[in-house]
Amino acid sequence: MYQLAITDYLLIALSLWLAILSFFLVKTLSHYRKLTRGATNIDFATLIETIIKRSEVQEENIGKLTKELSDFKNKAQAFLQKFSLIRFNPFEDAGGDQSFVVTFMDAKNNGVFISSLHSRTGVRVYAKNVEDAKPVKHQFTKEEKEAVEKAARHV
Repeated sequence: MYQLAITDYLLIALSLWLAILSFFLVKTLSHYRKLTRGATNIDFATLIETIIKRSEVQEENIGKLTKELSDFKNKAQAFLQKFSLIRFNPFEDAGGDQSFVVTFMDAKNNGVFISSLHSRTGVRVYAKNVEDAKPVKHQFTKEEKEAVEKAARHV
């Protein structure tokens, strides 16, 4: 039988060590090529400075976008976001639910609603302001109150 000598063990260990080092060298070179992609005749220090400058520019852009998003969220509170429609029959002599109340409100429950009363002799249209889901000058009818409450429940 063949016995391995100490030199054989050393050669095997050295071969394993060389394979491990070669693996990490290839991995490091691959990473370096990714960093220097598109850059020619540039030293490592300049490359790192360029990466840092890009990072700072990106941080500035992210800060600007965050501020713009915050401003937009604040402005969005005033957009009409809540709607409701209630149809009803205000007069017993007219058939069907021809009359309606439609409500338009923002996130703070401010807005307007429009009432249309249909009768045999004509149609009347009314508009009233709403602040915090409450009437500003004129009292709500039962249907108007129901429409405002329905719209205010929408999130």
